[in-house]
Amino acid sequence: MGYVKITRISTEKDVVDMKLIIGLGNPGKPYEHTHHNVGFDTIDVLADRMGITLNQTKFNGIYGTAHRPEGKVILLKPLTYMNLSGECVRPLMDYFDIDIEDIVVIYDDLDLEKGKLRLRQKGSAGGHNGIKSLIQHLGTQEFNRIRIGINRPPQGMKVSDYVLARFSKEDQPLMQESFEKAADASMYWLEKPFVEVMNKFNQK
Repeated sequence: MGYVKITRISTEKDVVDMKLIIGLGNPGKPYEHTHHNVGFDTIDVLADRMGITLNQTKFNGIYGTAHRPEGKVILLKPLTYMNLSGECVRPLMDYFDIDIEDIVVIYDDLDLEKGKLRLRQKGSAGGHNGIKSLIQHLGTQEFNRIRIGINRPPQGMKVSDYVLARFSKEDQPLMQESFEKAADASMYWLEKPFVEVMNKFNQK
């Protein structure tokens, strides 16, 4: 008697909804808590809240999972370095059969006031190389994103030096508050459509 083989991935997808929260940044000690790593810092806040340990590696990324009442959640830090983020995200999405509407990407934005959040469902890279890589590998600009403001660099300072610099002691409380708010928005999204999350968390 014949049978139809059902793969582990499709079975998992059929049984439980899956959402992927991606924080962009650069791996390694020299880049910890820099302007460019606000995505990693927010993932750390989420991992702490959900009791998730990021101890699994695949496709040059480190991730952890949780089974929650809303479904399965994956927290991901690509370890490709910022400019190649899509090389990690796309194959991981394919492996777990995650739809584009079931991801959210958290990253820094030079054009937003420091600590301010801006949520969007689509848009260009705006000069951000991590987003540029994601758009290239995902084949679309339409994916959920949470941008965390870091301001433009002071006059005379190169953008490349600024984004790889750490926050001042004075700025750290404000930035930590923004990571907490970005984590709040991410967790709200586990239960609500992203449009509702935008309405609740976009700051005027």
